[in-house]
Amino acid sequence: MQLFYNSEIKTGDKTFTFDKEESKHIIKVLRKQEGHKIHITNGLGYLFISEIILGLEKKCEVKINEEHFFKPTNFYTHIAVAPTKMLDRIEWFLEKATEIGIHEITPIICEHSERKIYKTDRAEKIIQSATKQSNQYYLPKINEAITLSEFLKKNHSGQKFIAHCEETNKKSFAKEIIKDNPITILIGPEGDFSSKEIKLAIENKFIPVTLGNTRLRTETAALVACHTILIQNSKN
Repeated sequence: MQLFYNSEIKTGDKTFTFDKEESKHIIKVLRKQEGHKIHITNGLGYLFISEIILGLEKKCEVKINEEHFFKPTNFYTHIAVAPTKMLDRIEWFLEKATEIGIHEITPIICEHSERKIYKTDRAEKIIQSATKQSNQYYLPKINEAITLSEFLKKNHSGQKFIAHCEETNKKSFAKEIIKDNPITILIGPEGDFSSKEIKLAIENKFIPVTLGNTRLRTETAALVACHTILIQNSKN
């Protein structure tokens, strides 16, 4: 099944018209014609099964024949991660985490961050593409970049963790996960969180954890955390 994403389609719609850019892609590039089926999600858990009733390059209009709603997962994964110096590495994480089933991402700027500014425009497109490719009906939320200190001031429900590399007492992340709960985990930059940042996180009730016995790159650690949450919530 080929899935299309458009945030403007709403439950109860009888017809829907794609914009010029998407219409051209559907008709000219994908060579869809009138009568062909189109599967669309709005990223809010809905699947709309439609049929092309007007197949023009500048205007592709569909009739909605079926509407299905898929319940969200009982758990919620929020990863706050320091953007890497090389953008392709953090973009790789965004793509793979979306395929796995992440719910929310917040880029955090830390003391040791090599990248102090991160714009989310391209990230949004990567997430949308990965959502369609993996046939998912919920679009992950990506927030604007924020300093770690500001992030810690916000109210985060559920379990809260910080993964760091300092040789201090840390718990096993996998063993600490409580099934069907919201989880927020902090993943630092290549130079790790500073001692001051770790102390501040702990003061804000973030539990220090380890993701394994090896030292992981930022994007790898973030993906491992995402996958660990999924695995622990998949167990009977």
